[in-house]
Amino acid sequence: MPPDGTAACARLLREPLDCSLTPAAALTRLRGERLPFALTGAWAGGGAIVGSDPVRVAADDEDPFGLLDELPPVEGRPAEQAVGGGWFGWLGYRLSARVERVPLAPLRPATLPEFHLAYYDNVLRMDPQGRWWFEALVTGERREALAARRDHLARLLYDRAGRPATGRDDGQGPAARSREPLTLRLSADDAAHHVAAVAECTNRIAAGEIFQANLCVRLDGRFDGTAADLLGAALARVNPPYAAAFDTPRGSVASLSPELFLRRRGREVVTGPIKGTIVRDEDPARAAAALARLTASAKDAAEHVMIVDLMRNDLGRVCEYGSVVAPRVPTAEPHPGLWHLVSRVSGRLRAGIGDGRLLLATFPPGSVTGAPKVQSLKVIAALERHGREAYTGAIGFASPIAGLELNVAIRTLELAGGRLWLGAGGGIVADSDPRRELSEALAKARPIAAAVGGEVVVEAAPDDAG
Repeated sequence: MPPDGTAACARLLREPLDCSLTPAAALTRLRGERLPFALTGAWAGGGAIVGSDPVRVAADDEDPFGLLDELPPVEGRPAEQAVGGGWFGWLGYRLSARVERVPLAPLRPATLPEFHLAYYDNVLRMDPQGRWWFEALVTGERREALAARRDHLARLLYDRAGRPATGRDDGQGPAARSREPLTLRLSADDAAHHVAAVAECTNRIAAGEIFQANLCVRLDGRFDGTAADLLGAALARVNPPYAAAFDTPRGSVASLSPELFLRRRGREVVTGPIKGTIVRDEDPARAAAALARLTASAKDAAEHVMIVDLMRNDLGRVCEYGSVVAPRVPTAEPHPGLWHLVSRVSGRLRAGIGDGRLLLATFPPGSVTGAPKVQSLKVIAALERHGREAYTGAIGFASPIAGLELNVAIRTLELAGGRLWLGAGGGIVADSDPRRELSEALAKARPIAAAVGGEVVVEAAPDDAG
């Protein structure tokens, strides 16, 4: 069903645009528009999706999971690489309390809405070959409005002389434009709290309460820019597969996530949990040695296999019997400053299962919670100092053409009221060392801060925390 509750059928309009902007520069051109966003990297087969001025914004009291199924049927067989439009936004970690009866950490130094979803019936789409398209889901009542919208966007993508716009933004990055250097700080109290929390978690594992829990710290700073600024600066340095930026009046997110939570095309669904991490040096020999240590690590293997089994179980709740499969051995992938162990778990949804029920079976992502999932959510609430916001939820879209695609909202900068924060953490298992877990969290945070022209500062921490 479309967002207005009617059964109107849509037709895909897909027209080429004479444009050679980067995705970040295209998003900059939409700065004055309402609710601009961008997704760049591997989304919908690769390229970018940029949009603004949605036709509907979900209210706080609506069911965010059910909304994902409210999409119009589309005539014919649209182009495989098309997106057209749909619901775009984030599903924050705090929605876990709507899925299961679990507590949430009460301390929230700065807040975001539990979710942000907006329905766009048109987007700017850069395909994997770098060509830009205006795409729209055209219904009878929106035909004239979408024609005007296409002309309006075409004008925004051209410079004042009428030539196709090219190039990036000003290239300074948000730290250069910010009033103060961009610094993400971890306080002495927060560092000590995390070390103690990891130690307590290993005690709970030894007592048989859980097998694994993902515990996080929160680094804080000040920033007077936008998520678009952060994304633009980052894309000049790194190319995350599931990057995203959403700017809203109630808060913003800029995600540099390497991790796929869910991708559904038709009835085929896949998840790509990441578990197992080691620092990757720029020197090739030291990077290779680190990779060898990671693949030989019993601790990282234990983390990984438990989460893969958890995701197999979650998908099994909504997939056809026997269709859920996972590789026997994970793949080691390079990411900025890190090696990660990654597996692809896939299945075929049972007939009648929509995106809403798929999310109810799998949210929040297993790689950022633990096993068993429900009890690990309770442990997280008890042991983490700060409540999570969008971090460790999911960001992405649901489209009647391109299906469902969501990242795991890690490596994600969040903004509200002039504050900027970044969560970082890792999976805690029986043999986890508390101080090394803090070091691993900081190793994940540093490349993200560097990507946006900033730095991580630890005010005081255990000797080997960095």
